[in-house]
Amino acid sequence: MKDTTDSATTVTTTVRDRIAVVTVNRPEVRNALNFGVLDGIEAALDAFERREDVDAVVFTGAGEKAFVAGADISQLIGYTLQDGLRARMQRLYDRIQDLELPTIAAVNGFALGGGNELAMSCDIRIAAANARFGLPETNLGILPGAGGTQRLSRLVGLGRAQEMILTGRIIDAEEALRIGLVTSVVPAEELMDTAHATARTILAKGPLAVRLAKLVVRNGAETDQRTGLLLERLAQSLLYAADEKAEGASAFLEKRPARFRDDG
Repeated sequence: MKDTTDSATTVTTTVRDRIAVVTVNRPEVRNALNFGVLDGIEAALDAFERREDVDAVVFTGAGEKAFVAGADISQLIGYTLQDGLRARMQRLYDRIQDLELPTIAAVNGFALGGGNELAMSCDIRIAAANARFGLPETNLGILPGAGGTQRLSRLVGLGRAQEMILTGRIIDAEEALRIGLVTSVVPAEELMDTAHATARTILAKGPLAVRLAKLVVRNGAETDQRTGLLLERLAQSLLYAADEKAEGASAFLEKRPARFRDDG
């Protein structure tokens, strides 16, 4: 199925102070995911891999009603067996999860279906107080196929994940915080400031340490503890040999902020 939507308008990207903000920009349809949105996110990720002025990425949705309220049903109805095997959205979210840069989902409003799965592919999820989360795909005769069946159980536990997926129940931000789906809840008007502050906190740390910590935590969670500890040991060995370890230790001893980056 061909989509003529302009990805340059359905996804916008801004970069300030080394933080990129990727905004799904279809507020008239609650930022529903269509091919144009997926194209736009992929283009943004391609650009980040080439740029040297981006060290963290924030994902959010335009407007106040929705982060991403799921897939565009007008396109979903035409999906075929081949589309399921191609698994484009699942592969895209895997790419976000594997991104070397730290990622933050700033969830404003509804995060349903593919929107919830997008948030779960990020490292940190910050919810506005009006946020709502769910995987209601069984209402449409399908299942959460962009990572939802796997990522949700790893975040909230098998029992809660099964209940949410099988019933399609939508939960509010406070319940999402209580079960571990999100890391914090803030007033809606403070959401983006909080996301930027969180990103700035991360950017003040050693950049190589951040990237390796993300790699070890993510990949260690997918294997047994002994293998995870081996990953930890190897990553730590690399950091012991890196320049930023010397800078971090010196800054601590000299009681000054560490200067891990040369920002001119």
